[in-house]
Amino acid sequence: MPTSMAHAARPDHAPPFLLHDFDEPHYHELSEEDKNAIAEVIWNSENIVLTTVGIDVGSSTSHLMFARVHLQRKTQMLSSQFVVVNREILWRSPILLTPFLPDFTIDAERLGAFIEESYRSAGLASKDIDSGAVILTGEAIKRRNAHAIARLFASDAGKFVCASAGHHMECVLAAHGSGATAISRRTHRTILNVDIGGGTTKFALIANGEIVSTCAVAVGGRLIAMESDGTVTRLEDSARRTAQSLGVELELGKPISTPALDRLVDALAEIVVAIIAQEGPGQLARDLMLTEPLAQAAAPHLLTFTGGVSEYIFGRESSNFGDIAQPLAQRIVAKLPGRSAAKTINPGQGIRATVIGASQFTVQVSGKTIHMSPGVSLPVRNVPVVFPRIGLEREFDAAGVAAAVRASLATLEGEDQPVALGIRWHGDPYYARLRQLAEGIATACSSETRLPLILMVDGDVGRLLGHILEHELHLGRSVISVDGLHLRELDYVDIGEVMQPTGVVPVIIKSLLFPME
Repeated sequence: MPTSMAHAARPDHAPPFLLHDFDEPHYHELSEEDKNAIAEVIWNSENIVLTTVGIDVGSSTSHLMFARVHLQRKTQMLSSQFVVVNREILWRSPILLTPFLPDFTIDAERLGAFIEESYRSAGLASKDIDSGAVILTGEAIKRRNAHAIARLFASDAGKFVCASAGHHMECVLAAHGSGATAISRRTHRTILNVDIGGGTTKFALIANGEIVSTCAVAVGGRLIAMESDGTVTRLEDSARRTAQSLGVELELGKPISTPALDRLVDALAEIVVAIIAQEGPGQLARDLMLTEPLAQAAAPHLLTFTGGVSEYIFGRESSNFGDIAQPLAQRIVAKLPGRSAAKTINPGQGIRATVIGASQFTVQVSGKTIHMSPGVSLPVRNVPVVFPRIGLEREFDAAGVAAAVRASLATLEGEDQPVALGIRWHGDPYYARLRQLAEGIATACSSETRLPLILMVDGDVGRLLGHILEHELHLGRSVISVDGLHLRELDYVDIGEVMQPTGVVPVIIKSLLFPME
């Protein structure tokens, strides 16, 4: 707490404190200790300081980052919302090659030991952590791995957001974490962020700070790992398929020749560069695509790279870890000139882009026009929010809404928990418009689940939307429709119990922090 704040407790022109023992006023000067105590109470009522951790567990690498986040209450209009005013990185872990057991499941015991050692090295204990985000990608998403990793954080379940990131969500996380979305918003330039990890490459096309298209392909720097003599010790299916398409012999436990390896790396680099250049994919690229191709919405002005392979592209890493990351980076850089007019820039974050943000907490209280199905169970915790790309400012129909909702839900592949749809409402709340929106949501959201349908709306139409879904369309599942909230991509929310007699609900918003945003 700044010393200047302590001296601001009582200005010189303040009126005297009155003591009534003798029925006449006289001055009572506060001691320095009292002044400091009052200033501390005032500061604590306006500020929150959290110690946070971000943990990224992926197919190839795992790492942690600890940070201290300073949040301050908004002073405008007596707001009760806290916003981030400062974020300080406390400690970054080394990059761990994610440990695997012989059955190709992640070795949770060794991973747990790495995490414990990271806490010790940072001088922190579990009790010191106020909040955190655990991001699982690639192999870590698979059910057996996810359950084993989740057990590592079971005692901190109330404090941690644990996100299983599907391909599309990985694209979004990397684009935000790298700073590419913030650069696009600030410069109004279209940016293509290319995140090249160990097993996949993720693309995010960004226009004016909004991600307009994403895609992923099974190309990465650790599809193959080798001993110093070339003996293959790790072989992913996508590398095997690439080798077969080239007529290259590639087998686990046997050496691969340098010419054969060069041909394989060149073919993988060609796939990445062809997508960047918006060229039609060849047969091999189509075979290795993990999503629909990137939409040809606009040619990018700028090109950014993230992920482990980007460390070689920008010269931050020169060591060889017995994989193909280094030669893959070199081939991509060599192939780009003349294929893409976009200028390559360093966004500032590379291998740590996916989990550069640790979660923070803000609190908002919903509006009064909300809808809750009878008997709905509250509170609910750590609910991810996705935003369907619905053009509510234009004409829309139920079919378009349904397609947008399905696409947004696909960003959370494998999530066996409630998901909230974020709706940015535009225009007048006419019944016909609300009905089309509700019909599209109902079409996309299966009733064959006992999980509640959760809607987060920024306009005051939550009650009407929830009523239509439950009582007119007979959705067949509980509906929680909360309005008057302001959220963004990748937020997670806790919804508390309804507060009577006002009928509002408190919502804790857990946001991933990203640079320059």
